[in-house]
Amino acid sequence: MVNPGAQDRPCGIVAFVGLGHMGGPMAANLVRAGHRVVGHDLVPRALDAAVAAGVEAAPSAVAAAADADVVLTMLPAGRHVLALYEEEGLLAAARPGTLFVDCSTIDVADARAAHAAAAAAGHAAVDAPVSGGVMGAEAGTLTFMAGGAAADVARAEPLLSAMGKKTVRCGPAGAGQAAKICNNMILGISMIAVSEAFVLGESLGLSHQALYDVASTASGQCWALTTNCPVPGPVPGSPANRDYRPGFAAPLMAKDLGLAAAAIRAGGVRAELGLRAAEMYRDFAQGPGAEKDFSGIVEALRNPEGQAHE
Repeated sequence: MVNPGAQDRPCGIVAFVGLGHMGGPMAANLVRAGHRVVGHDLVPRALDAAVAAGVEAAPSAVAAAADADVVLTMLPAGRHVLALYEEEGLLAAARPGTLFVDCSTIDVADARAAHAAAAAAGHAAVDAPVSGGVMGAEAGTLTFMAGGAAADVARAEPLLSAMGKKTVRCGPAGAGQAAKICNNMILGISMIAVSEAFVLGESLGLSHQALYDVASTASGQCWALTTNCPVPGPVPGSPANRDYRPGFAAPLMAKDLGLAAAAIRAGGVRAELGLRAAEMYRDFAQGPGAEKDFSGIVEALRNPEGQAHE
């Protein structure tokens, strides 16, 4: 049972566990908004960078959470979240009524298990994965897709609004993760479609700029084209103009599409493009795209022989 007075507490001390490419800038934005943030990361360089941005270093995740009112996590996978919560003692170390907000992108079942574990330990929980990539984390323009009780999402809102521009409560436990994998399935499929169109245009002698000028103001318009254009030139700020240095790395897209594919199979849903996109990004991430932005898949479409296969 969650402490009834917990929802009336101000944010107070915020613990942040996972201060990597996404978590570090997010924690820094909380500091800039006036929050006291105590953080931990297993990578010393990541922790040092967060400290330089005003985060107070903790020797462990458990130590960071001990006096916190809210614990935020940004971790690679569901198994890491669940292990940290239970096996490593994060839930046990926190004060009764602490709000746990997990911003990782994980399996829906793992998110629901994390909610259940938090509730059993006397805490509240919200799953709040993000959209916007590293650039959004740095700029404080992320979109949060939140799952959990309305009161718990409202309690998290002051922190989420310090790190992003929009929070959408998608439903109960796990709904945030469900929205995230559905959204990124759309994004992955659309990036492949845009990339295929540019490769086709190249074969037909059509310039990148001409195709962009038409599609960006016609029915082909989408985020993958107008913001993250996969070819250099038309959108100067896109990763294509920086040798595909990641804004949203291909391995992360492969991970998200893998979660979507697992959900598709588990639910018996007919989603052939989603399954194919998951395969394509898996191969790209295992090969030439290992350190590239997900829009770099256009290069693999030009050179399919360069793909990795199981």
